[in-house]
Amino acid sequence: MSLPVTDTSAADTSPRLVDTLIIGSGFAGLGAAIKLTRAGKDFLVLERGNEVGGTWRDNTYPGAACDVPSNLYSYSFALNPGWTRSFSPQPEIQAYISSVADKYDVRRRTVFGCDVQSATWNTTTFRWDVETTKGAFSAKILVSAVGALCEPSLPDIKGIDGFEGEVFHSSRWNHDADLTGKRVAVIGTGASAIQIVPSIAGKVSHLDVYQRTAPWILPRADREYTKAEKFAFRYVPGFQRLSRTLQYLMRETQVVGLAKAPVFMKPLELAARAQIRRQISDPILRRKVTPTFKIGCKRMLISNAYYPALTRPNVDLVTAGIAEVTADGIVTRDGTVRKVDAIVVATGFHVTDSPTFAGIFGKDGRSLAEVFDDTGMQGYKGATVAGFPNMFFLVGPNTGLGHTSMVYMIESQLNYLADAVRTIDQHRIGTVEVRQDAQDQYNRDLQKALASSVWSNGGCASWYLDKHGNNTTLWPGFTFEFRRITEHFDLEAYRSVATADLPAPTQAQAAESTPKRTARKVAAK
Repeated sequence: MSLPVTDTSAADTSPRLVDTLIIGSGFAGLGAAIKLTRAGKDFLVLERGNEVGGTWRDNTYPGAACDVPSNLYSYSFALNPGWTRSFSPQPEIQAYISSVADKYDVRRRTVFGCDVQSATWNTTTFRWDVETTKGAFSAKILVSAVGALCEPSLPDIKGIDGFEGEVFHSSRWNHDADLTGKRVAVIGTGASAIQIVPSIAGKVSHLDVYQRTAPWILPRADREYTKAEKFAFRYVPGFQRLSRTLQYLMRETQVVGLAKAPVFMKPLELAARAQIRRQISDPILRRKVTPTFKIGCKRMLISNAYYPALTRPNVDLVTAGIAEVTADGIVTRDGTVRKVDAIVVATGFHVTDSPTFAGIFGKDGRSLAEVFDDTGMQGYKGATVAGFPNMFFLVGPNTGLGHTSMVYMIESQLNYLADAVRTIDQHRIGTVEVRQDAQDQYNRDLQKALASSVWSNGGCASWYLDKHGNNTTLWPGFTFEFRRITEHFDLEAYRSVATADLPAPTQAQAAESTPKRTARKVAAK
């Protein structure tokens, strides 16, 4: 007798139901997972990589390190007494993030190797349909913890695809490519490049550094912690927290010059100019590396080794601009041809135009990319966007900083998220969406505050600004002000509908609303 065949196709393709989905497991996503764990909530983390860490997992280039003091670059609830230096190198930061994931047992609720393809608000079920390389998910709440420094920005240079040597982005470093004795070109002079250049200059035969705009570079007060400090961090109650508080307060003083009155940035400019004079004697090279805009207008960098590396006999700083890349070299606009064996692209990331925006679809069917293309990258308190119900952003619009630790801002947003989830549960809310008028007023106030900042008046073109000319990246004030406005979820700024008042879908509607696969991708970092 034959047994009946059971059709399992429906079970195999039906979405996995979860209350909250978090996309990404960097500092923001991991923090959200910990908050929700403490609150006893049902959630999953979707991570496209095979480990937590986000940008600190991916950026493993030579010399990779943080430009924020170590004691500020950690969660307030999980200080790290094991830092070895005042500015932590990448392996230590990644090890810290990994240890926190272990401490709070987050990995068992994380789906690794899960590339999110699309996230669509379902107007029938009032849930988020999320398609991934590991199946479909249906979530009441979606949390985007995709970092701003996530998707590499590749230069549009004629011929670069035909280059026959090694070519890779700094955030996707090819460790199988041995640069020893090679002729190497580094395109870019941003935060990654000024760490890479001194790290490889001594082992390559020749290094060309292609600079479009000279950055302001301040001295790096980096040193190894003494045995006494390490002992005190670990065993003296309150010592590390006091050190962290003092560093935080000192950093906050920069806000006056950056966001309020740029004239107060003059002392930092003088320090940067003094470093140029001290480390570079060649007047021509000095002129090349001296910026023509006000300090702070672009991201301020820190290094003690970059300028000395440029003075090495095997290093050239090229400012003529790249015309094209040939099979074995780079041609600048003045016609000069420089032969190279490898090209390192250190041209930053998509921030205001992230490709991840194209795969998130709101209640009117438009993608986040389409909405931002029309209005600019606008949100409410960096956490929500009108038209995208039950969705929360971490490191969203206007939450970036130019002076201190992003972890502080992330924790502020985590407070807002946790209170929002509590409010939704307490009031049995089915959908919640920020009101357009509340979002518009919030952004008018932001742009008014930013109008007097050095980012708007410093005479530079930076990735802080979108195509509309608005600064949609940075927070225009003290970070404790942001902490204050995100302490509690302000339900009055939102339109909410109780779960009991949501219309139940008909059988036909439920069948039609089954998630369909799409080729669009949302990066899970």
